[in-house]
Amino acid sequence: MTNPFTRRVRGFRVIDLGLLTLLISVIVGVYLAKTIAGRERSDIAKIERKIDGERARIRLLNAEVAHLEQPGRIERLSATYLGLKPVSATNEASVDQLALLARSGPPAKAVAPSPIAIAFDDPNAVPGVPPPPPSSSLPVRLAEATKP
Repeated sequence: MTNPFTRRVRGFRVIDLGLLTLLISVIVGVYLAKTIAGRERSDIAKIERKIDGERARIRLLNAEVAHLEQPGRIERLSATYLGLKPVSATNEASVDQLALLARSGPPAKAVAPSPIAIAFDDPNAVPGVPPPPPSSSLPVRLAEATKP
């Protein structure tokens, strides 16, 4: 029986060929592991950059919300666009008037004008009633098909 450490195949010992095969497989495995780890590292870096961008955007949006919610700004906009102003002392009800107001019930609702009537700006428009159809002074003609 021959010793596997001394047996030769084409001038090489079998143990040398086995160790060379093992060495090559380890080198290929390490190379593949390093390549896969590099890809994952670049993916992680890309995701971290996205997270940093989103955090910066969140900070910017929080700053914008803080600016938009400033009481002075809201008061200025309500006075400019809605005509609102702080309640004066003459518009406040006293304790005696509160009982009177509670007995009288809620105020009557105002009838809102029709959006169509507002669009036509007709002074004779009745609120809540759409305007009449256009007069027949301009007749509507149907298209006629002609044979070639």
